[in-house]
Amino acid sequence: MNPHRHRALAALLTCALTGGATALATGAQAAPVTAAAARDSTANARPQVPSPQLRLPKPTGPRAVGRTSLHLTDHSRRDPWVPRSGDRELMVSLYYPARKGTGTPATYMSVKGARLFLEDRGIEGVPAEVLSGTRTHTRTGARPAPGSYPLVVLSPGFSVPGTTLTGLAEELTSRGYVVAVVDHAYEAVGVEFPGRGILPCAACGRVDENTVGPAAKGRAKDLRFVLDRLTGARPVWRHADLIDKKRVGMAGHSLGGAGAAAATAGDARVRAAVNMDGPFVDVGPASDLSGRPMLMMGTAADHSGRDKVWEATWNSLSGWKRWLRVAGADHFAFTDLAPLAGQLGEDTPDGLPGHRAASITGAYVGAFFDQHLRDRPRPILNGPSATNPEVAFHHLARPGAQKSRPGAQK
Repeated sequence: MNPHRHRALAALLTCALTGGATALATGAQAAPVTAAAARDSTANARPQVPSPQLRLPKPTGPRAVGRTSLHLTDHSRRDPWVPRSGDRELMVSLYYPARKGTGTPATYMSVKGARLFLEDRGIEGVPAEVLSGTRTHTRTGARPAPGSYPLVVLSPGFSVPGTTLTGLAEELTSRGYVVAVVDHAYEAVGVEFPGRGILPCAACGRVDENTVGPAAKGRAKDLRFVLDRLTGARPVWRHADLIDKKRVGMAGHSLGGAGAAAATAGDARVRAAVNMDGPFVDVGPASDLSGRPMLMMGTAADHSGRDKVWEATWNSLSGWKRWLRVAGADHFAFTDLAPLAGQLGEDTPDGLPGHRAASITGAYVGAFFDQHLRDRPRPILNGPSATNPEVAFHHLARPGAQKSRPGAQK
């Protein structure tokens, strides 16, 4: 293995991992690894040594995972970032329980998309094939498994593509969910749209603490539109009969978490929501979100009581709720970047190992939706456990505020 070349790629992922909650919540980017540093790290490279094979963690559920994609256009809105481009466009990666042995292995991301993702962070001399070639547990063209399944809509963090939530999507799908991962036009690097190619991140650098509210509300409009197109009278997906329209949840990371919460507050179709290390906007006692189950998962560094917005949101929620703090986690610990960096030897001694970050995220998000969309109580949500010592329950809901809908558990 070429240690110098792979150290440069690891530096990219570690740079993203240490960006901090504030960076992605407000749209700021972590300091890039300079081109000079990248050149220095590859100066003694031996190109004939094969690259490592990165792999996403194996899903824990029994079901095979299929995937297809949809290109959606909301003709009722102009794009908020590039109005001259026309109507708002979205890409949706649909993951669904599939028949085992059907379909072909799915790619993680395109080589061009990976190259742009690397270049955006100032890395030179690192092969995009290493990142794009990450092994997934998904198959395209797979035949759907029979049945009806809850739907979970996922929104990624600001500036990063939805592919960074592939591991979570696979985990949920393996447990018996249809999962829709949404890519929002002009809000990420490396996302390709049919007939348009890979769109630039026109929004990058334009979202800060003063504008995160409108950005999150824009995400909420996107997510509700996706729900319209998947569960409406004339759904766009030919296998939409797999979706149980009465069991819908939303989740997201960073700005995507803010958008998921905002979408839930404005849409009675959504039964439960998860915000992974993102801000909250316009959530108060009068919000429709207040009576619905909410899981708040954040880093211990940023969500240990100092976040006044999270505290205010917690106090406004009258339904089932949990606030989890994950020790040693960085902002991107809830995405694929954590286990990928770990495989490259970039786990920090005092930080949360990448494989643990992926396991914790899948376990608690999966348990939350199992309990609130499938009426299957999960003891892991009742309090601290020896199995996951890194997870602290910053708050537990008051005894009188546990039942918000049928199936919600104490």
